[in-house]
Order: sequence, then C-alpha cells, then structure tokens
Amino acid sequence: MRPYELVIIFDADLDEETIRSIVERTVGQISAGGGEPGQVDHWGKRRFAYELKHRWEGHYVVLQAKAEPETMAEVDRALSLMDEVLRHRVVRVPDEVWGSLAPTTPAAEA
Repeated sequence: MRPYELVIIFDADLDEETIRSIVERTVGQISAGGGEPGQVDHWGKRRFAYELKHRWEGHYVVLQAKAEPETMAEVDRALSLMDEVLRHRVVRVPDEVWGSLAPTTPAAEA
C-alpha cells in the first residue's frame, strides 16, 4: 500500500451535512478497496485566487490514506463525477515523509 493525500474543494453553497456525507462515502470507498483511511482535516471555506466554475469560494477538505493505486484511481474517478466537487487532487506522498505529515489547519498557520 502507498500513502496518499487527497484534497477536495466543494461548492461553498453546500451545507455541512452534504459535505460530511460525501467525505464519509469517500473514506468508505477507500476502506472497501482495502485501504487504510487516515486523518480528515476540514479547512472550511476559503476564497479562491481566481474564479473557478463561476464561483469565488470553496469548502476545502484534506484526507490522508494508505491504499493501492487502483483504489485511489477509483476514488479519483468517483470524485470527478460528482457535481458537488469543484476540484480535487490525489497526490502520492513519498514513504519517507508519510510519518511526519502533520495536520495543516488554518489555525496552525496563523
């Protein structure tokens, strides 16, 4: 299994319950594929640097997981089909940095 980090940007007009259900579905999909979901970090609403799909704000969520490449490819495909997701990115994290990944919350940066 390989370590991954997944960033999802949701439409800012969505309610928290909808966002949570999609995140739980994504975590469940990783688990069902034999992966190990890690930390889930809700960053909240952020303003974009430029307009994205006629919107200026989005709700950010960052997930960490260990999974097989096929599982993450299926998660990537499922997220690309969701209308609620404005943008997402799956990034393979190097093994040597995986243990040192710390939660990156807006409060920790301030």
